Amino acid sequence: MSESGRRLMQGNEAVVEASLVAGCRFFAGYPITPSTEIAELLASRLPQVGGRFIQMEDEIASMGAAIGASLAGTKAMTATSGPGFSLKQENLGFAALTEVPVVVVDVQRMGPSTGMPTAPSQGDIMQARWGTHGDHPIVALCPASVGETYAATIRAFNISEALRVPVVLLLDEVIGHMREGVAMADAQNVEIIDRKGPSVSPSEFLPYADDGTMVPEMAAFGEGYRHHVTGLFHDETGFPDMSAAVAKSLMQRIMGKLDAHRHVYEWTEARDTEEAEVLLVTFGSPAQAARSAINRAQREGMKVGEFRLITLWPFPEKALREAATGARAVIVPEMNLGQLRLEVERVMGCATPVYGINRTDGDIFKPDEIYQGIVEVYSG
Repeated sequence: MSESGRRLMQGNEAVVEASLVAGCRFFAGYPITPSTEIAELLASRLPQVGGRFIQMEDEIASMGAAIGASLAGTKAMTATSGPGFSLKQENLGFAALTEVPVVVVDVQRMGPSTGMPTAPSQGDIMQARWGTHGDHPIVALCPASVGETYAATIRAFNISEALRVPVVLLLDEVIGHMREGVAMADAQNVEIIDRKGPSVSPSEFLPYADDGTMVPEMAAFGEGYRHHVTGLFHDETGFPDMSAAVAKSLMQRIMGKLDAHRHVYEWTEARDTEEAEVLLVTFGSPAQAARSAINRAQREGMKVGEFRLITLWPFPEKALREAATGARAVIVPEMNLGQLRLEVERVMGCATPVYGINRTDGDIFKPDEIYQGIVEVYSG
């Protein structure tokens, strides 16, 4: 990404500026702490670039409006937190089955229920993957800094457009409100991916036909192409079909396209894993405290490595197994009671113990508490 200057900005502001570079021209939302700055800033920024902002009556309608804008051919985004993310789930499922590109930003806060609106948390990890009903394709990214949030926002739009899937950008309150110097991208030098348009005439177009990539071409409403959209199981025409054969084929394709295009969305970072006896699996803002703790442990002679997840879902199983090949123990620091640890345990199996370092008090991780956890596991 070519740099066109640096700006001091918070994570929520980075989402705004990066979304405009990615081509977002529609935002629908409802104010909710700690994501409100995204809506507030886009209300002024979108009209400056020919886009549209609308404050809807609630979170359900906001998600529906973003889907509608995308169906009309516009890159669209919505943003929320906590209870609002719960309300968006039904329409997230609709976007998944109808294969509508849309980006959903969730700035996580303490819950459940109203919880602690201004306190950080990572309590929506499993909800991001399984919040809506049924098996469904979804990608979730979780940046660990404001600068990475800028890059991840652009990538979220690219993934969504390339694969026709909803993409969830999971921040936490720390990242959303922390300020860092961010290298701003020169828009002319940023790779921007747009959805594939029709390659055939309107009379030949089938809105859910597989062209061999598992990702159908997408026509916008109003362009003269027939395009029926339904939340029911449907055939290549888009019209409902409840037969077992069609249901099986549709599910295999919409789930299979993620496996077939893993290179498009999988994003991880491995450090010092080759000889690591203890591996930390990190994500989001706790990764910053973990990096400091790892550096201290390494200075004291401990063989500790880090495997950082920026893509949380689909879970990068193969990459984790490779990073943890020589480790005798794995530690997962997270601001919840162990949601991601359960997934790490599933991947690692019974041979490698997985330990959690958890916070659910609304406070951030300190490097020292992660360091102490490393010492206990390393010497145990």
